[in-house]
Amino acid sequence: MKRFWKTLAAVGLGAIIAWPALAQPARNTITIMREIDADRYDPHRSTALAAGEVLTMLSDTLVSLDFDMRTIRPGLAERWEVTPDGLTYTFHLRQDVTFCDGRPFTAEDMAYSLNRWIGRTTPRVTSPVAWRAGDVKEIRATGPYTLVYELNRPHSELLPNLALFFGSAVDRATVERLGDNFGVQGFNGTGPFCWVSWTPRNELVLQRHPTYRWGPPVLENRGPAHVERIVWRVIPEAAARVAAIQAGQADITQYIPEAFWDALRRVPTIQISNQPEYLWDHYLGFKVDRPVANDIAIRRAFHMAVDRPALVRAVWSGHATPARGIINPRALDHSPEADQLVPPYDPAAARRMLDEAGWRVGPDGIRVKDGQRASLLLYAINTLTNQRMGEIIQQAVRQVGIELRVQLFDATVAWGRLATQEFDALFLSYPYISASDALNLYWHSRSRPTPNRMNWADPQTDAWLEEARSAVDPAVRARATANLQRQLNEASAWMNIAHTQLNVFSHQRVQGARAHGLYGIGIYKGLDLRLR
Repeated sequence: MKRFWKTLAAVGLGAIIAWPALAQPARNTITIMREIDADRYDPHRSTALAAGEVLTMLSDTLVSLDFDMRTIRPGLAERWEVTPDGLTYTFHLRQDVTFCDGRPFTAEDMAYSLNRWIGRTTPRVTSPVAWRAGDVKEIRATGPYTLVYELNRPHSELLPNLALFFGSAVDRATVERLGDNFGVQGFNGTGPFCWVSWTPRNELVLQRHPTYRWGPPVLENRGPAHVERIVWRVIPEAAARVAAIQAGQADITQYIPEAFWDALRRVPTIQISNQPEYLWDHYLGFKVDRPVANDIAIRRAFHMAVDRPALVRAVWSGHATPARGIINPRALDHSPEADQLVPPYDPAAARRMLDEAGWRVGPDGIRVKDGQRASLLLYAINTLTNQRMGEIIQQAVRQVGIELRVQLFDATVAWGRLATQEFDALFLSYPYISASDALNLYWHSRSRPTPNRMNWADPQTDAWLEEARSAVDPAVRARATANLQRQLNEASAWMNIAHTQLNVFSHQRVQGARAHGLYGIGIYKGLDLRLR
């Protein structure tokens, strides 16, 4: 792996063209490349970006999020009202929406979809991010196109969460017909594109929804889509993706290694769209209840052993920002004071701290305490970024006497492995829109074992999370999230590694490829895409 990365960095774009060619794109078809596939395409059973980027094309949500990542716009709902106490939302839905099979969409469909998300349908679906829907009292249709959404407590960020693909409208009949294979063998949605076929780890084919005319106002084209087909193709090899986009054998991708960004900017046939409001972090999380990982000295030693600025230069070629605290400084309610509690890079101090904590260096260079070796098993999805991070962090912590064993899995099975209790640490990355959003995703005790894969369980954490989520006063929310950041940074429950950027690369034959960034999604809906 190390030799492969060095070769990529050295040979330049010209040599990479020799990589095996992809087939030329079909007429009026756009090919979008990505590095990994999803486990399934069910909005209520997957949290993967690879699922979300397709689901935004297959279906719609009540509201949409503008390119500024803050402004809420209409979606399936034309308008809505909120009671002064923040407990009841009344959504007035469009009356011209249909599913891909032609059936009219109604408020009953939306109520079913949202209730399925929060686990109130039969058979019950347990979404790992049902908390995003708030503390729901009832979601019901009060008319063909009127939806009432009642909460037990206010949810300060309900509308942004309803813009995410988890709130997608799904067709009950298709869900019941396909059962566990919904989103695997088919999907019937209201989106601008319709399901044609999926070959896992290869490609997913979508066909234009011909009567679609209800796209969100954040896009120039409200529908139908300009192109007939979109093919989502999985190309695991970074060099092949670079070669294909340069040669016009594929049209769009956001999955170009940062080592090639500067070179591709000089290629006249390549267009690049950047999203400056993007929030996406890469982190190393610890299962805090596992032997070795449960020792705060071990966790803090990781922070002190790893030179994150050097790591970012090596992995992202400087096109990312080294992280320190648990929240991006650009995010709403970030606490700069909390960041100061994260230990700085200082390997010598890490060795002294481990000595003082009773971790003695063994004959093989790995520390031992009470008969337990300082060895951690890390699980992650098999991506080029994770491969390179694993190498660098392994070497860094080895210098202070800690062994890190890395196991990488294909994305189609990795999520299942990450739901187990077999490992001590993990690499993952994730998007968010605010500090409260990020912290609520991972740290509540009831979210164990996923997405709270750290198994963090603390009553005070839960109390602060609930306070932030239900706050009507922004100052109350900011205070609660600052407390959380201080607590988690001090405990070193994970090591935030990098704040990354979003660039969407497209070949000149394509127009309208503008980077959006909702949940990390580069191309939102695909309605503006057209061929020259």
